[in-house]
Amino acid sequence: MGWVSARLEDLPLRADLRGQKPYGAPQAPLPVALNVNENTHPVPAEVADDILDSIALALRDVNRYPDREFTALREGFADYLGHGLTRDQIWAANGSNEVLQHILQAFAGPGRTAFGFTPTYSMYPLLTRGTGAEWISGTRSADYAIDAEDAASQISDASPDVIFLCSPNNPTGTPLGLDVVQAVYEATDGVVVVDEAYFEFAPHDERSALTLLPGRERLVVSRTMSKAFAFAGARVGYLAADPALIDALRLVRLPYHLSALTQAAASAALRHAPVMLGMVDEIVAQRDRISATVEALGYTPHESWTNFVLFGGVADPAAIWKALYDEGVLIRDVGIPSHLRVTAGTAEETTAFLDALASVGSAA
Repeated sequence: MGWVSARLEDLPLRADLRGQKPYGAPQAPLPVALNVNENTHPVPAEVADDILDSIALALRDVNRYPDREFTALREGFADYLGHGLTRDQIWAANGSNEVLQHILQAFAGPGRTAFGFTPTYSMYPLLTRGTGAEWISGTRSADYAIDAEDAASQISDASPDVIFLCSPNNPTGTPLGLDVVQAVYEATDGVVVVDEAYFEFAPHDERSALTLLPGRERLVVSRTMSKAFAFAGARVGYLAADPALIDALRLVRLPYHLSALTQAAASAALRHAPVMLGMVDEIVAQRDRISATVEALGYTPHESWTNFVLFGGVADPAAIWKALYDEGVLIRDVGIPSHLRVTAGTAEETTAFLDALASVGSAA
């Protein structure tokens, strides 16, 4: 007798999850994949060698549970971030998504709400609903910027328990002023999360929200190693906050949630931070090259402080996406009408994308 698989709708799924779709971007074995904002540069050989040595050492004790408090890794992140931070102000998890999930598990949940200014990172509402909380969408201006006074007004009206500020914003690349962070913080009694996943790609003189942490016990600044550190496959995210807030996250994390191998690999990568970040300027150069060239082709690139470019003026995004796919180039349709998004890759990948875009026709 053959096995008959049940359908999702046949299962006793939570009512608030019915009809939802999981997060995910198309995956295809194309020569040029520029759709998920990865750092497409490989980890430098000397750094990879040190990471391998560190993992080999960790393997000797892999029969034992890892350091539950990942002390050495937290110290490494504190040193990297600077601003007088200590390990007691640092948290980490398996990618920044798990870091954000911990925040929502501790401060959102059933009967509570989380808020973000859309369009923004699509995982925020998914993570929110996954914890049983309600997602509230705020609004941005036509150029995707956020005004401090308007932001404070929206927050005051919505009275959310957790607020997400993506700085710079994904999927638009838009910068976020610290005046917005301050205004939002003062307008709420909830937890304010400034997601700086792409901060390393911002101008070098730009101030991080880390400078606002002193005296603000409800402020969180999250980062990731997936982007600037070319460490997406290792899945390591982290945050800085008041030690009391860090204690709250301990209440919801799974035991030993960061493996010994992950801790070893991330600590080794942090020891080589200047080398790992050496590729950032090259990525920024390719980002700006993309912006200039797509504009010359008649499209409208939006200002970006990230490692990607969102460009508008696309008459038929699905058709252009498919035409590029057929040329061996994978980019992202993020669902914003008349727009597509492309990650800034290596010089060769950028050339391949721009040549392919030109070949499928300009916007004019």
